[in-house]
Amino acid sequence: MAFKHEMCVGFNKGHRVTKITRKKGQKGINKRNKFTRDLVREVVGFSPYERRCMELLKIQKDKKALRFCKKRLGNLTRGRKKREEMVSVLTAQRKAAQAQAQAAAAAAATK
Repeated sequence: MAFKHEMCVGFNKGHRVTKITRKKGQKGINKRNKFTRDLVREVVGFSPYERRCMELLKIQKDKKALRFCKKRLGNLTRGRKKREEMVSVLTAQRKAAQAQAQAAAAAAATK
């Protein structure tokens, strides 16, 4: 192993410095940001490309929805993530509609 000298040429050239250790960032999302994003989503709704993606998913065109999201977002990983988000939104809407229908049927049965 060669010693580090302040040399002009070679593998260990240049001024000796100490390496900077960096902290790793947080993974995930905190409560405040999640609340803000949910609130904005509730007020603003979905963008046109998200609505189109949901329409493609409703008619069982998963691959086409993925290609569409990939083209709009520029990355396959982001496209997959967005498609999964849209699938979860659709399932939540279906569950809410089903619960509302059951509540309406129960209310009609009591009358």
